[in-house]
Amino acid sequence: SGIITALEDISLDVPVGSLVTMLGPSGCGKSTLMRTAADLNAYAEGSVTVFGKTPEQARKDRDLSFVFQDATLLAWRTAIENVRLPLEVGGGNSKAGSASPEELLDLVGLKGRENAMPHELSGGMRQRVAIARALVTSPRLMLMDEPFGALDEITRDGLNVELLRIWKETGTTIIFVTHSIAEAAFLGQKVLTLETNPGRVREYLEVDLPDSRDLHLRDTPQFVSIAAHLRQQLETC
Repeated sequence: SGIITALEDISLDVPVGSLVTMLGPSGCGKSTLMRTAADLNAYAEGSVTVFGKTPEQARKDRDLSFVFQDATLLAWRTAIENVRLPLEVGGGNSKAGSASPEELLDLVGLKGRENAMPHELSGGMRQRVAIARALVTSPRLMLMDEPFGALDEITRDGLNVELLRIWKETGTTIIFVTHSIAEAAFLGQKVLTLETNPGRVREYLEVDLPDSRDLHLRDTPQFVSIAAHLRQQLETC
């Protein structure tokens, strides 16, 4: 007794280099699935592989990184010191050819704010620092668990556009959890919709939108149609 099945019959492949978004009602296991892939949760049955490795091995090899809803920056360290942190723990070596912390802050649009303390940065800026920190070990996979969920709509929209740019520039595979239908459709090449009790795949939708996306895309009939379809899927979960 007391055993809860959080996820059941989950089977999916995430293409290398793709950006997959994940939608579903609260409690459907989105975060559990992400945390399992990141070796933050143990699982009872089945198998999870990350680039052909166990999640534990992928974590040890620094093949993956995690971005949480809260930026989780160390308050006593500057922006650049927060980005450097993964290089100072767990072995400390960055991979050959990886970008420097300074280059990554530039990449996320924070050039000139290297020495700012977290309390001097807006919520959106703090999340940019968190993304730069997640990229500093040159991960092949970045798992993002509602990273923009607590931000205002205008900041969130701006970061959506920025994330697409960063994804294209780095070639990192991204899995992105969100409660926002518009965000899921705008960011994802594919959208994974989960249903609840227990969490299982409702749909794994290929998003038929151009790879080059700006916010005006959300006003097009094509986008509105995809968003309406996703809403319908969620309403029947």
